[in-house]
Amino acid sequence: MHQSDIQPFFAKWGDLPQETYCRFIYHLVPDGDARTAAAALCCESSTAMWRRHGVSEDLHTAHGAKVIGCRPLASRPGAYEGEIAHPICNFGARLPNLLTAAAGEGAFYAPGIVTVKLMDISFPDTFLQRFDGPQFGLNGLRERLGVRDRPFFVGVVKPNLGLTSAYFAPVAEAAWVGGLDLCKDDEMQADAEWSPLADRVRAAAAARDRAVAATGERKGFIANITDEVACLSERLRAAETSGADVVMLNPIWTGLSAVRQVRTLATVPIMGHFVGAAVLSRQPDFGIAAPLLIKLMRLAGCDLIAIAGFGERMRSPKEEIMASIAACLEPMGPIRPALPIPGGSDWAGTLPTLFSTIGHADFGFIAGRGIFAHPMGPKAGAISLRQAWEAIRTGETLADVATSAPELAAALTAFGSP
Repeated sequence: MHQSDIQPFFAKWGDLPQETYCRFIYHLVPDGDARTAAAALCCESSTAMWRRHGVSEDLHTAHGAKVIGCRPLASRPGAYEGEIAHPICNFGARLPNLLTAAAGEGAFYAPGIVTVKLMDISFPDTFLQRFDGPQFGLNGLRERLGVRDRPFFVGVVKPNLGLTSAYFAPVAEAAWVGGLDLCKDDEMQADAEWSPLADRVRAAAAARDRAVAATGERKGFIANITDEVACLSERLRAAETSGADVVMLNPIWTGLSAVRQVRTLATVPIMGHFVGAAVLSRQPDFGIAAPLLIKLMRLAGCDLIAIAGFGERMRSPKEEIMASIAACLEPMGPIRPALPIPGGSDWAGTLPTLFSTIGHADFGFIAGRGIFAHPMGPKAGAISLRQAWEAIRTGETLADVATSAPELAAALTAFGSP
């Protein structure tokens, strides 16, 4: 781009009507001048050809994105942070259109840029007010389940695929009785021939009711309704009428707009799963940052959000996980906080470190094998989580508690020292 062409794509943030712009943050590596590359990104992702020959109109004034910051990244030589103000009128309160502007052809095919990663989007309150966000949110979930002053304990029923409804429900029931607040379908477990959604939910709901009677605690079942978009309303109705307490979607693959549509219909909380996030976020210099994906799930209406957590298998940097947790909880205008559920190969032994790292109890602790592969069975696996929390609450070590807690002792033996 010629210098005369790029100048209209620069502005000072203080000179713009800020309630009419979203702010996009990119990390980019240019193959020449960084400011020229950032201006090219603005041009390509907004007006592109902004003047017509022989016509005096200037479309970029109202519709052109603007570079409001471009600075070197100290942590990555040769890379820059570009801060872009994009007029909301170009996409409105529509998530597919927003992401077409932020992460579409214009951003990822802009001339002069070798690699680019969309790191964050900031929204003015006037924009956020056009979204419903979570229907219940963190506080609503605590109220519904009666969970106070501690994390939520969540279990992914294992084996994750292959159990018919008749076998699935007793496995979940044992874990509920042991101390889980929520049992859930795996993200791959949906409406299968060998386990129809409505049948599985009915069986699980009956098991949940028995667990409630046995423990005196509230319990919940999370049913995965992920499917083709055309089927989602039917899956939602089937799950709700069969007794599901929460429904789950895989928002990256069904689409954030699909979640937003389900939010308008659902009478129960919605859980979003991170599956697909690694495809978009794992490369450090390309794609879309994981915390932004989490923020968008919250904006679309997810009350609970599973996050790739601290387990070695997840390969998620600590800073990224903490930023994803913050994306669920930090103030966001009128949008309620969501419950973050960081997970990946967790068990009773990882709970103290996870709690210490997060620094508060506003999270869900999720385990699969740590409960359902426990050598004494899923009831004992869930009990071991409660015992680990008791150690945290009283300031004792897991080893000390395990001397009088056989379930925790067996977990420590089976899964190794934390």
